[in-house]
Amino acid sequence: MIKWHPSTTSIIRNTKPHRKINAAPPVILAGSFMCLIIIGTFLLMLPNSTTHSITWWQSLFTATSAVTVTGLVVVDTGTSFTLFGQTVIAILIQCGGIGLMTFAVVTLIALGGKIGFLQQVVAKEAFNQTDASMILSVAKSVLLFSLIIEIIGFVILSIYWHDKLGWAESFYHGFFYTISAFNNAGFALSSQSLSDYVSDPVINLTITGLFISGGLGFTVWREVIKSKSWHKLSPYSKAMISATIIINLLAFIAIYSIEYNNPNTLQPLSQTGKVLASWFQAVTTRTAGFNTLPIEQMEDASTVLMLFLMFVGGGSLSTASGIKVMTFVVLMLAAYSYLRRDKAITLYNREITRETVKKALALTVIYVATTWLAVFCLLLSEKAPFIDVVFEAISAFGTVGLSRGLTSSLSGTGEIIIIILMFMGRLGPLTLAYFLASPRTKRLRYPETQITIG
Repeated sequence: MIKWHPSTTSIIRNTKPHRKINAAPPVILAGSFMCLIIIGTFLLMLPNSTTHSITWWQSLFTATSAVTVTGLVVVDTGTSFTLFGQTVIAILIQCGGIGLMTFAVVTLIALGGKIGFLQQVVAKEAFNQTDASMILSVAKSVLLFSLIIEIIGFVILSIYWHDKLGWAESFYHGFFYTISAFNNAGFALSSQSLSDYVSDPVINLTITGLFISGGLGFTVWREVIKSKSWHKLSPYSKAMISATIIINLLAFIAIYSIEYNNPNTLQPLSQTGKVLASWFQAVTTRTAGFNTLPIEQMEDASTVLMLFLMFVGGGSLSTASGIKVMTFVVLMLAAYSYLRRDKAITLYNREITRETVKKALALTVIYVATTWLAVFCLLLSEKAPFIDVVFEAISAFGTVGLSRGLTSSLSGTGEIIIIILMFMGRLGPLTLAYFLASPRTKRLRYPETQITIG
């Protein structure tokens, strides 16, 4: 390295060796999450983490599920883990949900450090930003917003559970469920998830409010708070809010209608209970993972609807996964535009670039292909009904955490497949975005040809 000293005409050579990190940003992100999973696995294997001995595979599965904010479990969180073990799981959820890069960037700022070029590139991919100058601002906003929402949820849940559990227990339940809900993790301290509160308005509305807030996307919330006006919002935020409301309402109406006379789900409940349970089950599939109704006893039509909702997921730069709502919106707009023979794809009077459409298409194709391959492998390794296998695969890849009962009976091979799916589901969009966002210029072009489609 050569430096030019301003006070002299001599060249000063810095002989201090520097190590260069040549790894691509997706590799660094994946490595960071993998390190966190390994640390969590070892912590959960400590004697004071569990009430009874668990295997290394069970510990790895739990740590992966927590870091990827999925919520699938092979051992019951409430009875198998001690207070220390459950706290470890909550911390892993918080780190995996809000994101390692948020903590890393904010910590670096607090220590007075500077973010180098490589760190900026990695953070850009983690925060889904195109402007490096916005990284620090976004990181601060993400952390501040998360803390505010979680404090509100913690206070509401702690006060609510006080009469039933006492202050100490209610504080802990409020702490655990707030983190699990806001980060769309779905971990619960009961093997029945939140089924005991199926008709409880406080629990239903608070928990759904938390995971909808976390799944909408921090970019959207940042714009809403800053703009305070619908007209000042970007087309992305407008579309994200509109699509979320429409999807949630349609899913709520569909589940309410389908399950209304099902004796195993809605029929025994009061009218208020039917409404609350339908709402909860409609929105929890957006990668939250909690349930108040027995998933395996729902109608097949409801199950198919939930598969679609789990596949779509939540918003970009959120605690949710899936192909993302805006990916789905872009594909629908592209199809509609093609049918109308429009030359451009528009959204709120703005044209969507072809690169965005190609990126959405590529992401969806990879998700479909990966899910199909996972289902194929699970059908070979597991002796389970087809619908249960498909549900498990999509739930794991979308980091949802809902299950029709297959998780606890998975074989060793099945556990490995689900672990890989959860890891890919959490990191897949970020990794894919990096490679798709890298422009490749070709000097040589070939003549066009017509290909028959459909």
